[in-house]
Amino acid sequence: MNKPLHNKIAVVTGGSRGLGRWIALALAERGASVAVNFAHSEGDALETVRMIERAGGRAAAVQADVTSEEEVEYLVDEAVQTLGGSSVDILVNNATGPQPMYSIEASTWDIYLDQLVFFVKAPLLLTKAVLPGMKSKRSGSILNIGSEVVQLGNPNFSSYVTAKSAMVGMTRSWANELGPYGIRVNLVAPGWIPVERHEGVHAAALESYSETVPLRHMGEPMDIAAAVAFLASEEAKFITGQCLSVNGGNTFGI
Repeated sequence: MNKPLHNKIAVVTGGSRGLGRWIALALAERGASVAVNFAHSEGDALETVRMIERAGGRAAAVQADVTSEEEVEYLVDEAVQTLGGSSVDILVNNATGPQPMYSIEASTWDIYLDQLVFFVKAPLLLTKAVLPGMKSKRSGSILNIGSEVVQLGNPNFSSYVTAKSAMVGMTRSWANELGPYGIRVNLVAPGWIPVERHEGVHAAALESYSETVPLRHMGEPMDIAAAVAFLASEEAKFITGQCLSVNGGNTFGI
């Protein structure tokens, strides 16, 4: 495989499992050295590292709470020191927490804040931490992982939908602000991609969803990972401020 990300250092938050694992693997397959961030699942993170190493890539597992400014600084510093190089070149804001569903009546401001902490605060802290190095190099790629729920507006899910919607505006504002420094900011909005958190979901639910998708099948984690890897590469050097829906045509561009 071509190595368009050779000599690049990438940080993937929530990289121990789910979409984050496959994003980390896709970046490594294309030559990036990847810091696999995890909060609790060290065993899963180390397995992601082993998968990358078995494929001939370089990676390191780094534990950090991405909602903590102090730990985010540690994550970025540790990624650079462990993997070599002068700074982080690619940041993937993928980490997430619980995604409970509540009616409007049952919702509280704290429930909304729980989602905003993961999808607004954490990306802000991480982006601030990598910006000095990116600005110095006058290059870099920041990828936010959004969701098709922004367009679908799933009921009883407003806290999550609101937080993911905020990522869209944040992406576009950052792209405009950071473009003069050669830093690109994009968002990938997955559809429903079954991963570990969906174990136990009834087959009928998967079938019902896939019937609404124009391509008539569920996506796979590597579909999202490939889109992220493309946007991180120089092949996408003239693409910024965009929200790419990767969901088999279930929605159109935001």
